[in-house]
Amino acid sequence: MTAITGVGAYAPRFRITAEAFEEAWGQFHAAGVNEKAVPAADEDALTMGYEAATRALEAADVDGASVDWLAFAASRPPEAEEDLTARLGAMLALSESATRQTFTGSTRAGTRAIWAGMDAIDADSTTALVVTADAPRGDPDDGIDHAAGAGAAAFVLESGASETHRSHGDGPAEIVDHAEYATPYPGTRFRNTGEDETQGLGVTQYDRAAFTETIGGAVDGLEVDPDPEAAAIQAPDGKLPYRAAGAAGVSTDEIRAAATVHDLGDLGAASVPVSLASALADGYESILAVSHGGGAGADALFVRVDGAVRTETALEGDDALSYAEYLRQRGVVTTGPPAGGGAYVSVPSWRRSIPQRYRLEAGRCPDCGALQFPPEGACSSCGTLAEYEPVTLSGEGTIEAVTTISQGGAPPEFAEQQARSGDYAAAIVALEADADDGAETASIAAMGTDAAPDDFTVGDRIETTIRRIYTQEGVTRYGFKVRPTE
Repeated sequence: MTAITGVGAYAPRFRITAEAFEEAWGQFHAAGVNEKAVPAADEDALTMGYEAATRALEAADVDGASVDWLAFAASRPPEAEEDLTARLGAMLALSESATRQTFTGSTRAGTRAIWAGMDAIDADSTTALVVTADAPRGDPDDGIDHAAGAGAAAFVLESGASETHRSHGDGPAEIVDHAEYATPYPGTRFRNTGEDETQGLGVTQYDRAAFTETIGGAVDGLEVDPDPEAAAIQAPDGKLPYRAAGAAGVSTDEIRAAATVHDLGDLGAASVPVSLASALADGYESILAVSHGGGAGADALFVRVDGAVRTETALEGDDALSYAEYLRQRGVVTTGPPAGGGAYVSVPSWRRSIPQRYRLEAGRCPDCGALQFPPEGACSSCGTLAEYEPVTLSGEGTIEAVTTISQGGAPPEFAEQQARSGDYAAAIVALEADADDGAETASIAAMGTDAAPDDFTVGDRIETTIRRIYTQEGVTRYGFKVRPTE
């Protein structure tokens, strides 16, 4: 039986309330959504997936190199055609030979990825990492966009891990049964080729019939009698999941126990995975998870827990946005990057710096022992030109100097992000080496994220994360940024 041995979940810190929409539009079309999570200008499904994945690996106490199967799922990935598991695997320091799969095209993609991970474990994989993240978008005056939130969840799957984890006094959670059901309901939810916004025909009875029939069919296909304490049901808004209670054979209280839609919004392919992660973090011992995708089809998973599952979640957010600020973060009311003038870095040159930008790989001078970042050129301490000893920085450190980049002060390649996010901090930080590599530090220039510039002060502790840096030649560059340590 496949076991979930580590769970991670993440949602952006920005929030916009139903009241903010009503003030702007005079109405709000997302029933049951009180507020929703909004990705920052430098966030997308890939960076949110990275946040959830690092937490899942930490919770499971699993090193990235131990993962031999990786899945990434999103109904709206940041690139319409690109194998993003290559980038995600590099960010997480997975083996280059690890099997990778991408799932997209439906809000069922998250549960399809979990299902595929189960099959991989049942075959010959030892440790699977399933990452699902999404940030749907619709037309500004449409209910799909009013409900559209953002978030991610990740699960470490292993086989035969139950006794090991029980000996440590915790789970894991076991996926004891799964089933699916599909029947054609065209037009319930779709995004046409070349379009950015998801849409639907908006025929209420038709949409509701597709939703309840497929969810009921998937649950009926389970061989076990679920009788769950919590039910994670696909949530296009905060009302539809409860209308499927009878079809799923659960009560509204059980749906409410796992619901994240009221505070995070519609998470697309991450809707059910994030709700499942939240229910596991809250200690529920039996959970029914049922996804639904336009078209229409559904997946049902039944999860049973023996003990507390190891979880690391970050789903809280307290930075409220006005509707104008919401449009700005999404890039709706900002122009694109200025023509010319930016510091051109070719994609091949950028690729050579990926070990530094993703995994903070530095070098130790063989003569004086100083750390050099990036590990190239002459040693900044003694001037030696020699081959550096590889050292990995920990991603934690202290601010040595900081300034604020305001409107008009950003380099051209960062101008679009600055227009969307506003002022940001630029800092010199002393990043520490991993404990095994000694106590030295390396001074590095970095952009701030996840906080206002005033929250970065000399002497404060910081940690690194991965975010969008800028886009050039149509290719988005990702790399580390720093944020205050909570």
